[in-house]
This record gives sequence, C-alpha cells and structure tokens, in this order.
Amino acid sequence: MVRRLSILCCSSLLAFLPPSTTSARESNEAFELDAKIVLSAYAGLVDEHLLGVLNGLKALAATQDAKSGDWERLRIPLQQFGNSLPTQVAVWFAEPNGSYFTVERGRAAGTLSDRDYFPILIRGEDVIGSLVISKSTGARSVIVAAPVVKDGNVIGALGVSISATALAKRVSASIKLPDDVVFYALDRRGLTALHKETDLVFQFPSDLGDESLKSAVRKMLSQPQGTVQYRFRGTRRSVLFTESGSTGWVFALGFIRAD
Repeated sequence: MVRRLSILCCSSLLAFLPPSTTSARESNEAFELDAKIVLSAYAGLVDEHLLGVLNGLKALAATQDAKSGDWERLRIPLQQFGNSLPTQVAVWFAEPNGSYFTVERGRAAGTLSDRDYFPILIRGEDVIGSLVISKSTGARSVIVAAPVVKDGNVIGALGVSISATALAKRVSASIKLPDDVVFYALDRRGLTALHKETDLVFQFPSDLGDESLKSAVRKMLSQPQGTVQYRFRGTRRSVLFTESGSTGWVFALGFIRAD
C-alpha cells in the first residue's frame, strides 16, 4: 500500500547529480528506493485519496436520500461524509440549474452553472481533479463530484471541494521528503494542483520561470512520462514525471541543486 511506503529514493535521479553529491546521497538512509517507485507512491497516495472521495460520493448518490433531491434529507448524510474525510473540505449538493447547497451554509447565493466541470456532471459523468477557487469558501480547491441519477435522468450532483493547500500539506507530511527534493502536480492546463511549496499552488509555473521551465512544462504536458531539467528560483532542478490515469494530472518528483 502506498500509505506504508517510506519515501526514501532515488537511483534514477541520482544520475543527474555530480559524483560528490551522489556519494552524500548514498550515505543518507533516506535515499534507498528507486525514484520511479517513489514517484508512483506519491501519485498513488493522491489518487487513492481523491478516488476514495469519489467512491464515497457515488455511494451517497445511489441512496434514496440523494435521489429525493431534498436538501433536508441530504444535509446530515453529507455532513457525516465530510466529517469522515481527513482533509479540509466543503461538501455540497447542486441542482440541475446550478443552484446549490453547502453543509456549512445551506442554500448558496451563487450558481455552479458557470463552472467548467458542471456540464460534465449534468451529462451524467464523474468529475475528479478539477481546480477552482471555491465559491463557498474562497479557498483554492480540488473538485470531486458525482451526478445523482434517478430514472435515467440527472437530478443533481454531490460534490466535495478539497482544500488544495491542505491536501499538499497532507501529502508532504505523509511522504516526508528531504528539503532538497521537490514534488508537485500540474493539471492538463499546466496549472499547479499541488506543490511542496504551497505558495505555488494554483500558479502557472510557465509564467514564473525562464525558458528552460517553460520548455520543461511543455514536455511534461505532452508526454505520459519522462525526465526534465530546468532552472527555477536560482537553482537547477532535475525532475522525473508521470501522468495519472485517474485525474490526468502530471506528477513530478526531483532534486533541487544549487549552482
């Protein structure tokens, strides 16, 4: 299980380092596993969490409380579900016209109809990993949601807005990477979904660095896996990346090297 893996690391990435640094790395007990295994564990930890949320929502969407479309019947089950999750979340029920309710505030004044993910839900498809600024909390959020279907028709949707910052901190605490190892995830637009440095969450890295970073992002978004090297914040970074089949995010893990 990815939860039990010690994040140790990194023979593939060690090849990028000069011999003297490599020797130091090898002396560190924290670097014992292959980088690909570490990256897989990191991506798997995030995917496992988001898929667990989705499966919980789908189970709720199949209940008679959800199929009733009655917020008063749904509020308590949704509240209990939200309380069971380990990350900071906002839990909601949306009607087909985009009007919605949250566990914390009841009926919201706004609408979800202008969200890119909302037409997907109304078509009867699940949503996992959409990035938004939450209308209910103002937080940078990862959306996981499932349609509620009754007699073949979509009568609404159940969703969870997960704090992207809280999720990044949870992953960081779980895998305990050294300070000079970076991890992050990009969505298909190149927007940072997760980052060890949480101030970079919801930033476009291609807007923050030099041409080497822009080129690296282009490669990461165009290939299912590989390695890139670039400069950022005065350091060189050597990164291994892979695409998630669950969210479509590109997960990255690499070393930071000072000049």
